[in-house]
Amino acid sequence: MHLGLIVGIGPAATDYYYRYLISAFTRSGVDLELTMAHADTATLLRHQSSGDVSAQVKIYTRLTERLKAAGAQTLAITSIAGHFCIKEFEALSPLPLINLLTEVDREIASRKLRRLGVIGTRVVMESCFYGAVREAEVIPPPDGILSDVHDAYVAMAASGTITEAQRHIFFTAGKRLMDDFAVDGVMLAGTDLALAFNDRDPGFPTIDCAEVHAAAIARVAMR
Repeated sequence: MHLGLIVGIGPAATDYYYRYLISAFTRSGVDLELTMAHADTATLLRHQSSGDVSAQVKIYTRLTERLKAAGAQTLAITSIAGHFCIKEFEALSPLPLINLLTEVDREIASRKLRRLGVIGTRVVMESCFYGAVREAEVIPPPDGILSDVHDAYVAMAASGTITEAQRHIFFTAGKRLMDDFAVDGVMLAGTDLALAFNDRDPGFPTIDCAEVHAAAIARVAMR
């Protein structure tokens, strides 16, 4: 199946999904058919922060029409922040959508997890992962830490690189959620968080939402 990806939000997430899909298809001996369309990180975050659903849906629709014209048969958006308007976009999308929120909810239910911390952008944390998890309680970091996580995440996503100070903020937030709220693990609810977590053990269990989504995309495309 020819995949269409809306990417760029942010650059590290694009790299993560691209490498994951190449590896998965190579292992399976299947040719990867893929076309990508670039969306702007700053524009997305501005629309997410202001709640401007219609403006972002228009961007997604335009990019999806471009992907469809290139031969794409199914679509995924490689951004958790970018799913703030996913319900509205899915109703209008010119292509069937592999919805990250649905896939993560399904994964959490399959693991029988009941209480999870979450780190990502402000809107993702304050909305408790957009209220998309049905069978587990989702708990954001306390207010002061939440702001630090948001600021560090936005800076990391925009640059596509991670500093040790930013990594320390994410790890501290996760440990605080484990210690103070007795969560079963911490949702990495930002597709760029692979930069901080992929080569380091944070000392607590995580649910990598980008990995769950990428695996689902590979399954659908190879079906």
